Amino acid sequence: MVKRTDRKLVLGIPKGSLQESTLDLFARAGYDVSAPSRGYALSFDDDELTGMMFRAQEISRYVEDGVLDAGLTGRDWIEENDSDVVEVAELIYAKQRLGTVRWVLAVPEDSKARKPADLKGGIVATELVNVTRKYFASKGVKVKVEFSYGATEAKARLVDGIVDVTETGSSLAANGLRIVDTVMTSSTRLIANKAAMAVAWKRQKIENLALLLKGAIEARKKVGLKMNVPRKYLQAVSAILPAEKSPTVSALADPDWVALEVIVEEKIERDLIPQLKRAGASGIITYPVNKVIP
Repeated sequence: MVKRTDRKLVLGIPKGSLQESTLDLFARAGYDVSAPSRGYALSFDDDELTGMMFRAQEISRYVEDGVLDAGLTGRDWIEENDSDVVEVAELIYAKQRLGTVRWVLAVPEDSKARKPADLKGGIVATELVNVTRKYFASKGVKVKVEFSYGATEAKARLVDGIVDVTETGSSLAANGLRIVDTVMTSSTRLIANKAAMAVAWKRQKIENLALLLKGAIEARKKVGLKMNVPRKYLQAVSAILPAEKSPTVSALADPDWVALEVIVEEKIERDLIPQLKRAGASGIITYPVNKVIP
């Protein structure tokens, strides 16, 4: 039974491109989060959590100001806002896949620009204005950086270049754009307000959340394997498993057999199973895992 409490940790979750993947991550971490289709308030099945959805661009400012105790946003927006917050954990996931995103300087395919210096005196459109200005300043290149209110790719032929975010680069290529340089690489961060981290129960709550979210991300790359193995083949079967993995071995009612269980990388599962079968394993079961806590 959930203990009722008046204590509330106010959490910010990004609305928009990261919303679906973030809510899925919370579900994998064991939280049931209800998000209305039109509203911004969030409800959790944890009585000590409440939250709001904001654009990722805003969350670090609200965390710094104490409107939110903690929140998830990109490292890019923390730098863009120059926010003074505590970075609790790096969470390597994005909209489409596990991984980071890049903010890149791009130009039309037929542009003569091959390096940042070639844009000297030109106009660059981006949503990441402050970071882009610092980037060009660090290279000693004077450009005019204009704020883009979305659809930045479409403006590439109206200005000299753009700085836009990409996971794979495929959308830029499809729009006839060529990447000149990477301005910065970003990943999602769990951040916290400094005053909130000074409150013992809030700090513990935030750190617990970080542990579970990181465990959920780690689990998305792994699967569980269960199988029955004759004792005489146990050494041969165990030798097939990744060297760093130590399987759990349990006795069965039949003393000549054991049950073996291990967590492995999903990408090697399809190669392992046929090898395990040939080595003597049977009754092989694979299953997804929700969290892997190191």
